[in-house]
Parts: sequence; C-alpha cells; structure tokens
Amino acid sequence: MTSGNETRDGFDADLLVVGGGINGAGIARDAAGRGLRVTLVEQDDLAAHTSSASTKLIHGGLRYLEYGEVRLVREALIERERLWAMAPHIIWPLRFVLPQTNSPRPAWMVRAGLFLYDHLGGRERLPATETIRLASDPRGDGLRHRGRAFVYSDCWVEDSRLVVLNARDAADRGATVLTRTRLVDAERTGGGWRATIADERGERTLAARALVNAAGPWVADILSRVPHARDDRGVRLVKGSHIVVPRLYPGDHAFMLQNPDRRVVFAIPYEGEFTLIGTTDEPWEGAPGRAAIAPHETDYLLETIARYFAVPVTSEQIVWSYAGIRPLYDDKAASASAVTRDYVLDLDRGPAGASENAPMLSIFGGKITTYRKLAEHAMAELAETFPDAGGAWTAGATLPGGDFAAEAFEPLVDSLARDYAALDRALLRRLARAYGTEARTLLGTAGSTADLGEEFGAGLTARELDYLAATEWARTAEDVLFRRSKLGLHVPPGTAERVDAYFARAPT
Repeated sequence: MTSGNETRDGFDADLLVVGGGINGAGIARDAAGRGLRVTLVEQDDLAAHTSSASTKLIHGGLRYLEYGEVRLVREALIERERLWAMAPHIIWPLRFVLPQTNSPRPAWMVRAGLFLYDHLGGRERLPATETIRLASDPRGDGLRHRGRAFVYSDCWVEDSRLVVLNARDAADRGATVLTRTRLVDAERTGGGWRATIADERGERTLAARALVNAAGPWVADILSRVPHARDDRGVRLVKGSHIVVPRLYPGDHAFMLQNPDRRVVFAIPYEGEFTLIGTTDEPWEGAPGRAAIAPHETDYLLETIARYFAVPVTSEQIVWSYAGIRPLYDDKAASASAVTRDYVLDLDRGPAGASENAPMLSIFGGKITTYRKLAEHAMAELAETFPDAGGAWTAGATLPGGDFAAEAFEPLVDSLARDYAALDRALLRRLARAYGTEARTLLGTAGSTADLGEEFGAGLTARELDYLAATEWARTAEDVLFRRSKLGLHVPPGTAERVDAYFARAPT
C-alpha cells in the first residue's frame, strides 16, 4: 500500500524519512498530515527490529525518576492517556503490583516516586496508586512473600501494530511507504538531497528537500553514507531481551519486580495463556541487526521469577523469547541501565559556507511512549525548511480503527457479534483488538466462516492475509504471525510455511 508522490520543483518528495520504526512512522504521519510530500523507506518490514522488541508498555518510566529524568517522565506521562485515546483498540490500562519484599529501595522512597508519578503528568482517567497487603489481596496469589505492595497504573500497547497504524495513517494522508527498500547513499545537491534507494527490483534515485535519519540502531550507519555529515553525536546500543512462559499467576495485573542490582523486571499477562518477562539491559558491541537472548540473560530473568514467585520457572518452559537493540543517545553513563532514555534531535544543514546545504535531521534515542511528541519536535526543527507546512495536529487525531471511546470496546465487540452472528465471538474479539472499527472493512459481507477463505489456525484466514497484504504491507509469515499479530504463539506447527506459500502464490 503506497501513495505516489508527483515530482515538482525538481523534487520527488519534500521529506525522505529513513527508518520504519516508531519514530520514522510517527514523523512520516505528522509530516504528511501537514501537507508535505513524504516518502518513507524501510530496509526490512515495518517495526522489524527495535520497535517490535519492547516490553509493550506505554508508560512514564517510573525508574527513570531515579536517574533525574524528570522532563522525559513528565512528557511520557502526559502522552500516556493521549495515546490511549488515539488507539484504544491496541492500547489499554494495566495495573502494576510493586512488591516491597526484596526491594533494594526503602518503601518511603518508592512511595514518594509514585506520588510524583501520579501527579507529574496530569493523570485524569487512570486510577491512582494504592497500597495493599498481599496476604489478604488476591493480587498476591502466586508470590513467595506476601507483604506490602504498591499498585500503580500504566498502559499496555501492541507495539508493532502502533508502528503499522502510524504508517497506514501517513499513507492515507498521501505519503509513500516503501518497505524492503534501503538507502544506499545520499548527497546534498541542488539545495536538497539526491538519494539512491534499492529494493528487489534494483536501484533508483529520489530527490528530496530534507532528509530524516530515523534508522534507530542504524542511525550512525546512515550518517556514514552521507558525505560531510556531522559526527559529534553518539549512539549507544543496548540489548533488551524477554522471555514468554505459560501463565504464572491469575488476574489481569502485571508485576514490577525489583532486583538486588536495582534493575527491575516486569511480569505481564500476555496473549491470554502466557506471561511476558523482561527486560534485560546489556551493552551491544556488534553490528545492528537481529539479536537473540543470551543464556546469562535467560538465567537473570528466571532468577528474578524464582526470587518472587512460589513456583519457579525452568528454561524448558520458555515458549518464546525475543531481543531488540535499543539505540540510546550516548550520554557516557557508566552502566547500560543508567543510559538516558531521552531523545536528541540533531539538525545538520551541511558544512559551514557550503552552497549546497540542505537539512538532515538525525534521531538519537527515544521510546515508544514519546514518539508522537518526538515527531512534533522533529517538525519544529524543520519548520524553517517548510514554512508553509501546517501546524501540529496529531494530539487529538485517532489512528486507523481507533475512532471509538476507550470504554466502548466491549460494545464494539457486541456490535460485531450482532452483525456477524455466524462468526465465532472469540475471533471477532481478536479482530476488534487488532483492527478496531476497521474490523468491519476486513470482514466485509462475510456471512459465514467459509466466506473468509482458507483457514490457517487460531482464526487466521485468507481474508485477513489479503487485508494485511493490501493495507499493512505484510509479505511474509513473520510479518503476520509475530508483528501484525502474535498468532505465532497459537497456531499449529507448519502454519508459517503455509502462510508463506499463500503469499508466494497471491497476485502482486
């Protein structure tokens, strides 16, 4: 799914965005909504790397207060409820239980931090912190020690779907989104940029007035392909790994678990049947790319669970693991955990005195929760280049499928169940969670399960694959089973091969 930009004034696009993670997709959406001609290129699939390997939280970052990141936490807390309202199908509230047994921090310090957390960002709809006794509260079920705990609020997000929906909205507003397309090189020329991009069909050139380097872990690599690019900013790569195990405890709450080294690990309900456990913070010295959890990281997460839960988990019980490389701004912190999660925008207009200067904005750091605000700041940095662009607009604009009130999710499912009475309610609920109001577009006039075509397991059908290919750039089984959804955890063996075979014979 792309939109074609017309060449005018010698440029194919006003803005060329490199990187299809959350920051690149968010900037492309914001810019397209301001009337700019935007082309986004992503070397793999949307959210193929860092943006699909998060802990899946929209949160202020409680532990960042400990490092003095008050500005970042405040901005993130303000964004938390705003994003929930923009996409209530893929974002929803989650209560976190923070046990004080085994805590390396005194209870008064934790409670003071939670007081700030409740009041720093203008919380309106999420419930405030409460103190509970785990011995008498069902939220203590499954724990080894049932003393005092604090319970606070944040939100859950389907991270890779958030990226895709931002790209979808960008395309709906006229942007061209090119996946499996990499930037080969770029140079300043004619008051703008001439970039060489390549896909499976070969190389071609594209002229743009401005360039945004939102390549995440590859941000420094992109800079190396640009002659005379500034190199006074650094990126520090940190690996974060997660494991997924069979459900550890009853209830729909999450746990924030404090370790003796002062790091924290989350245990979160996941896909109904599982618990997600993570994350680690490991310096990454290798090249950017696919990462895998290391044995010592697995041991660290399992030891955390054993420290808190009555029944420990073994490595044999792990059903899935994933790891991502976070591109953090290098603030020279001593440990990976202490590296700032704030973002830095670096605007480079070219060598001083050069006649061919043109803006390149490089994005260092950032987190999913602050992506929308980061995009606004990015557009402010480029305002001099695009004086006729529209103003900020994304704060109140819903993402595709999110045009319903957060409390109206169950009524949405009820409405789908009435209109598609022959379809399984569990399927309709999953589609509502993934696609919101656009579930009706996917289902069309289907009057029976047979109308949805070939069935691949766990309710995945040919109709859904066709929809994902046509509107969400899906081309492989991995795109569908582990990014557009997490159905890979539910489908029978052999499903991935069947999905890839279906895409291979589908008309392009």
